[in-house]
Amino acid sequence: MTFNTTTIRRLLITTATVLLTTTLFAGINWVQAQNNTHLTSHNSNNCVQLSFDQIKQINTGVLSIGYAEAGPANGQPVILLHGWPYDIHSYTKVSALLAAKGYRVLVPYLRGYGTTHFPDTTTPRNGEQAAFAVDVIDFMNALKIQKAIIGGFDWGARTANIVAALWPERCTALVSVSGYLIGSQQANQSPLSPQAEQSWWYQFYFATERGRLGYEANRRDFAQLIWQTASPQWHFDDTVFTQSAAAFDNPDHVAIVINNYRWRLGLVTGEARYNDLEKKLATFPVITVPTVTLEGDANEAPHPDPGTYTSRFTGKYVHHTITGGIGHNLPQEAPNAFADAIIEAAGLAQDQAK
Repeated sequence: MTFNTTTIRRLLITTATVLLTTTLFAGINWVQAQNNTHLTSHNSNNCVQLSFDQIKQINTGVLSIGYAEAGPANGQPVILLHGWPYDIHSYTKVSALLAAKGYRVLVPYLRGYGTTHFPDTTTPRNGEQAAFAVDVIDFMNALKIQKAIIGGFDWGARTANIVAALWPERCTALVSVSGYLIGSQQANQSPLSPQAEQSWWYQFYFATERGRLGYEANRRDFAQLIWQTASPQWHFDDTVFTQSAAAFDNPDHVAIVINNYRWRLGLVTGEARYNDLEKKLATFPVITVPTVTLEGDANEAPHPDPGTYTSRFTGKYVHHTITGGIGHNLPQEAPNAFADAIIEAAGLAQDQAK
C-alpha cells in the first residue's frame, strides 16, 4: 500500500502519534495494540475541542484496524461506530464522558477510513453492509472482547444493527441513531417518491463514473457539503471538519464508498463469503437485544420515521428525539445525549437479564 506526502501530512493532524505514522508510511509492521489511550482537549474559537492522543492498530485478518481507546481496561466494553462522511472524532466527547463513568470505550475506523487498511492488496474493496459487521466481530475477537454495548450512527448504526441482529450473544445492548437501518438489494429495487429519491441524489451520482471521479477529486468539499446539508443547524468550524476530513485521505476510501452505494442499488455484487449473511439480512430480522434509538430534531439526511421501526426491536426498547437543532451527526452534535443513551442501554440490559 502506497501513501504520498500529502496523505502523511493530513493523517498527522489526526493521529498526532509520530511512532504510528512513521511505521505506517515506512511500510513496516504497524504498531501493536497497547493498553492506554488518553483524550486531549484543545481550545479552538473559544470552544473546547477533544481529540484522541493515540491511535492504536490491531490486525484482524482481513484488515488492520486503527482505533482509539479510552477508559479503564477492565471497564464494560463499548464500541462506537462512525458513519459516512465522518470518522472517529464524532465520538471524542462521548468517549470522554463514558470513560469518566468507568466504561472501556473503543472507536474503530471503518474500512476505508483513517489508518484502517487491507494488509493484502488483492482483497476486494468491498463496501456491502455485511462486510462492516463482520469487521466488528473480527475486531472484538482480536481484542478478546466477548460482548460489548454497540452504538452508531449512519453507516455505523446500520453496522451496529446487523451485529445485534445476527450475533445477539456478542451485543450487550444497542444504541442506534435513526433506528433500524438494515437494508437489502431486493428492497432497494422499489422506487421511492420523487421527494424521497431527491434526498438520495449522491447515491445516484456515485452510480456513475462521473460520480466516482468527482468524489475522488473533491472528497473534502463533498463531505463538507453533506455535513452542512445533513445538519443545517450545526455550526462546526474548519478545525473540527479538518480533523475528521483527514480520515478520507485513506487510499481505499473512494473505492469503499462507491462500492457501498453501488452495492445498495444492485449495480455490483458482493463477496461470496457474505452471501449467507446477506440472505438473512434480506428477511429484515428483528433485534432482540435491549435498545435505545435516537433521532435529532433537525436531521436533514434521509432517515426513517421512528414510528416505522418500533416493531423491529423486540427486547427492552426506548426511543428519544433529541431537540435543539440536532442533525445527522448526533454523537458529535449532542454528545451528552448520546452518552446518556449508552448508559441507559446498559441499564436496560441489566433489567432484561433479570
